[in-house]
Amino acid sequence: MTSPMRPPRRTARGRTALAASAVVLTAFALGFGPGAPFTAPATALAAGCSGVDSDFNGDGVRDTVIADPEAAVNNVPGAGVVHIVYGGDKGSVQLSQETAGVPGTAEPDDRFGFSFAVYDADADGCSDLAVGIPYEDLDTARDAGLVQIVYGSAAGPGGGKAVREHLQGATASLGGGPETGDWVGYALAGGKTAAGSSYLLIGAPGEALGTIEDAGVFYYLSADAATAVGNNQDTTTAGPVPGEMEVDDRFGSSFAATPTHFAVGAPGEAIGTVPFAGGVAVFSHTLVSGLPKPLVGLAQDQDVIQGAEEAGDGFGTALAMAPYRPSGATSTTESLLAVGVPGEDLSTTVDAGAVQVFRVTASGTFTQVYWLDQNTADAEEATEAGDFFGQRLAAVNTAPNSTASATTVRLAVGVPGEESSEEHMEKGGVQIFPLVGAAGASDTWIDPGWGIPGEPAPRQLAGMSLGATPSALYVGMPYGPAAEHAVHSFSWNVASGGTPTRTFKPGWDGVPTGDVAFGAVAR
Repeated sequence: MTSPMRPPRRTARGRTALAASAVVLTAFALGFGPGAPFTAPATALAAGCSGVDSDFNGDGVRDTVIADPEAAVNNVPGAGVVHIVYGGDKGSVQLSQETAGVPGTAEPDDRFGFSFAVYDADADGCSDLAVGIPYEDLDTARDAGLVQIVYGSAAGPGGGKAVREHLQGATASLGGGPETGDWVGYALAGGKTAAGSSYLLIGAPGEALGTIEDAGVFYYLSADAATAVGNNQDTTTAGPVPGEMEVDDRFGSSFAATPTHFAVGAPGEAIGTVPFAGGVAVFSHTLVSGLPKPLVGLAQDQDVIQGAEEAGDGFGTALAMAPYRPSGATSTTESLLAVGVPGEDLSTTVDAGAVQVFRVTASGTFTQVYWLDQNTADAEEATEAGDFFGQRLAAVNTAPNSTASATTVRLAVGVPGEESSEEHMEKGGVQIFPLVGAAGASDTWIDPGWGIPGEPAPRQLAGMSLGATPSALYVGMPYGPAAEHAVHSFSWNVASGGTPTRTFKPGWDGVPTGDVAFGAVAR
């Protein structure tokens, strides 16, 4: 079965089928309640800002961000748009490169909103939005990419500080120079460290380093600094970064983060002579000489990690992370890291997919706690070829300052290749697991027509868009029948086939009608 989820084997620079047809799931910061170590130092809020997570207009109510990176803007195809739907039924606002105050202009296939991150960059109490535009052309460098930060304010996004841009260039914030196919902004993650500083991770997986094409790099932006520091697999300043820099590693393709740790995916990493086996590097937010401290590398060639490296596994294609407090601990300094391996073959079942879950301590030691697939004991559904289980992931801890339990620490796994019959090829679905206790004991399943509203149809690819907040799992449906393009919000403990708590669609809540891939990214 041919599927757009297969990691592309690319030897030349330029846009790939994967990047053109599917939006990477970014990792998002979670909102945390009071209690060490998540209590940030007291900061004075700006006038009209509430301090509530995902509140862009300061009214104290959480807002929702939904991207359509393939939308036309002023009849420019593929320019991209981001919708912010205000909480409290107060309408919505749309951002694009034609919005007043946003630099640049709408250009074909820029894909504004291909990724985004929600966090409080400047610590004023209003949420800010980092928007990835990985296919932005800079001078003659096609698809060089950049990131724009739109600041929230009491007057709404963009009503206060000027938009800040992060891009490559001799005098630009990321340094170096833009090149064709760098894809700056392909992946983003933002949040707040345990010490209370904001951070932003920017992936540029197409970056060539010397003669090594698509080796990849990521940038770490601490607080609201004007410049960021770059990290690649040859960086040693804060300690050796795990992995070996090679062609097609695509280091920086995916992120996941908690206030204690963050992880960076290199799904194209070759293990020995095995191409596209994949690897993951885990870091601390602690800075050494301005760079985040590397802790450990993960790959399937390690004896303590289940499975074996195989061509096309794509270990690290998707990542998700949640804070973890084990029984008996008095603070939350550990993390649970889920790693998607969507190209994993299970015996003779090709590309069935799997997810591996690791417990990471504050010092960076790790143990594998789960191997998940659809053959897991008592789990819903069944393994099939081409399911690509683990292509997208989202995780949450709804009570990070308490001992973790099966109801508070949950993982959503996208299974976009799932099919119920030949009539509904690649209908897709989402499987939700507990991250404490027996994985199959309280797992649930939703798919189009069974919990996800609408009728099942071919190539809906449910599970290609997942977003996490402490109160909701967002499932975007940007593909399939246009009338069913929507974003659905579910409880993290939804029953199999359970209905969403809220639905967002073009034409509702002040969102304009018409779309191309509404909900490709949502949070």
